Amino acid sequence: MSSIEITKSAESYLLELLEKQESDTIGVKVFVSEPGSPRAETCIAYCKDDDDISEYEIREDLSFKLFLEKKSLSFIEGAKVDYSPDKFGGTLTIKAPNAKVPSIGEDASLEERVNYLLYTEINPSLASHGGEVSLVEITNEETAVLQFGGGCQGCGMVDVTLKQGVEKTLIEEIPELKGIADVTDHSYKENAYYK
Repeated sequence: MSSIEITKSAESYLLELLEKQESDTIGVKVFVSEPGSPRAETCIAYCKDDDDISEYEIREDLSFKLFLEKKSLSFIEGAKVDYSPDKFGGTLTIKAPNAKVPSIGEDASLEERVNYLLYTEINPSLASHGGEVSLVEITNEETAVLQFGGGCQGCGMVDVTLKQGVEKTLIEEIPELKGIADVTDHSYKENAYYK
């Protein structure tokens, strides 16, 4: 069971909102858009009965059904949803300390471990050049397929960055990884740090 906390005031407020919805609204779903990235946003939305909920975990310990996106679970771990009423109607707040960098355990998947390193060690150093790198997929269970963006896309030094920086760090920290592939279109040089 995920450890997202919904305070009593948030539960009452969300229940009140749900009761005003059409009958096809079956609960509330929580997910993280762009999880593990600097642009990560924790989202709360109504769940309709025709939504595909196969990738969601259902919590039924509240006064309504709460649907938690499975791939967002490590990013919403430790999150807190609260509601504080005021004369303008009140504010619903979500604090999710792990949305940008998930908490990963011993049993984390290869994908989770690669993402964790990208966002805690590699991207902070690429940020000084306005660049970033993200994981597209893991192929053959041993190759990380990466995509560069920002100042890294089209940069003349990207091969050096990839081989000496990113690949070296990832393989040292995650020995199961055998290699890195870059799927970025480097012919686009508009924002490149080194042209």
